[in-house]
Amino acid sequence: MSSNPQGTSRLSALTLAALGIVFGDIGTSPLYAFKEAFSGPHGMPATPEAVLATLSALLWAVVIIISLKYVWVVLKYDNDGEGGVLALTAMAHRLTSDSSRRSVLVIGAGVFAAALFYGDAIITPAISVLSAVEGISIATPRFEHFIVPITIGILVGLFLIQKHGTGSVGKLFGPVTVVWFLTLAALGATSIAQTPEVLQALNPMHAVRFAIDHPSSAFLLLSAVFLGLTGGEALYADMGHFGAKAVRLAWYGLVFPCLIINYFGQGALVLRDASAASNPFFLMAPPALLIPLVILATAATVIASQATISGAYSMTLQASRLGYMPRIRILHTSDKEKGQIYIPSVNWLMLLAVILLVLSFKSSGALAAAYGIAVSGTMIITTLLTAFITLVGARVMRLPILAALAVFGVLELGFFASNLTKLGDGGWFPLALGAAIFLMLTTWKRGSQLVADQRRKIDIPMADFMDGPQPDVPHVAGTAVYLTSDPTIVPSALFHNLKHYKVMHDQTVFLHVVNESNPYVSDSHRLEVIDVAPGLFMATVRFGFREEPDIPQALALMRSSHLDLNPMSTTYFVARATIVDGPGAMSAWRCALYGWMTRQAEGAATYYRLPANQVVELGTQVML
Repeated sequence: MSSNPQGTSRLSALTLAALGIVFGDIGTSPLYAFKEAFSGPHGMPATPEAVLATLSALLWAVVIIISLKYVWVVLKYDNDGEGGVLALTAMAHRLTSDSSRRSVLVIGAGVFAAALFYGDAIITPAISVLSAVEGISIATPRFEHFIVPITIGILVGLFLIQKHGTGSVGKLFGPVTVVWFLTLAALGATSIAQTPEVLQALNPMHAVRFAIDHPSSAFLLLSAVFLGLTGGEALYADMGHFGAKAVRLAWYGLVFPCLIINYFGQGALVLRDASAASNPFFLMAPPALLIPLVILATAATVIASQATISGAYSMTLQASRLGYMPRIRILHTSDKEKGQIYIPSVNWLMLLAVILLVLSFKSSGALAAAYGIAVSGTMIITTLLTAFITLVGARVMRLPILAALAVFGVLELGFFASNLTKLGDGGWFPLALGAAIFLMLTTWKRGSQLVADQRRKIDIPMADFMDGPQPDVPHVAGTAVYLTSDPTIVPSALFHNLKHYKVMHDQTVFLHVVNESNPYVSDSHRLEVIDVAPGLFMATVRFGFREEPDIPQALALMRSSHLDLNPMSTTYFVARATIVDGPGAMSAWRCALYGWMTRQAEGAATYYRLPANQVVELGTQVML
């Protein structure tokens, strides 16, 4: 058998980076998940029965929902290497007709789940960093008033380094995360050795008997148990950054065993001392190691935030590609992994939202009430979409997968119902945020469809234009470059130029930009120019996903001696739509929202590198 050391080395590097990005969210759940069962308005007394039941429920929930559903089953459902609920939505949409009611339901559910994910992506950094910094109050109570300012400072630093890319951030965070998980295991194992009776919780009957004897307490307990699962959706959304194989290797090889050992260690401590339930994670540590543990936990929670931040980038990229967001500036940060991206506008909007959240809730306990509803709702929709793809598509082992998904769905419905009890304590926030984002996504999609429908009525096929009476149109000196997304249609900018000015330039170039799946495109394959008629040229420019689309530089490669691209005589024409109210295809306020989003969207002059002094934007009135 031949070995592949290069492939093994690359997998090892991806696995280490994945540890620093993908598992930060779920990896810091021990800071707050177990203690939440015994604190807050719905907390239980820390009796041995309740401790063993909580541990048993945590263990088997992680096994079933994370180890089986996400890591084993759902990671197999990727859309060209990308994960997340929008990837599932795109796959499901391909299996339905555009006009069917089933298609509308599938797409609507997927987009709503994506909107809920943004709520999770904002809450996770806030609750994770707050829960770690709160350890300062145990070590030094005098610093309790500085918890919020320290948290905000750490979060600002985290968002500032995002521009270096998830790969670089992962390499920085990966070794820290390894130390974090080994520390989790060491603390837990030491505590378990002192109270080995806690291992009785490996038996799921402890959770079952508790549910039978105390059904109302068990129902409320589910919302605390769910906090140990909240990184599952981010794990799937981040798959495109590192690949499924690296994610599975890291989970089964390190993350899962270390998490369970730590949870059981916390349970062992509470069995010895019920008062430790107030903060069992930090109270497990020897007093001399408390400050180093707070520092390590803070670093780990910064890393935890990275999982949902990276997931939000991936979700935004997919939403833009599927037509639910306007074109947005996306920077690729890796030559090898196409999924490693950075989106400046999303980064700064998330930072603003996270800071406002910290200032509003001020503690991890208060934020825990807001946590869970959005994630559990997203998990249910992920299960439904996966079941739909399995049922309709040609999948092997269809019946076993559907049976497993049915089990996952029942459990997740229980978690969702339990989390609904926190609606008045802050759970409304992610739902309200998700509803607002869902409204914006669907408004952009619907508005774009209406604009496209109206433009199709006035667009001129390129073949008809070539056969038309162009020589009869007056010509002016110079070269006009029209950007077009569809080479078979005359660009609307040219149409309106003819309509308003009734002239054409001596030389006209129809320019179509193609984004390739390779990181770079060589100059020899960059540009293709076809002479389609006297004075008319069709140009195709190709850019790799790591390249900034510099149009003038690409056109400088043109070898045609009879095509003049002198900057002094070349003008780039870009169409920008002006939205006006129509006969009621959308309500007036949604028309206004779509118009506002259109004005905020980046135009071609900023999305592509074009010389500002050579760009003319021609307005196109579109009635919605």
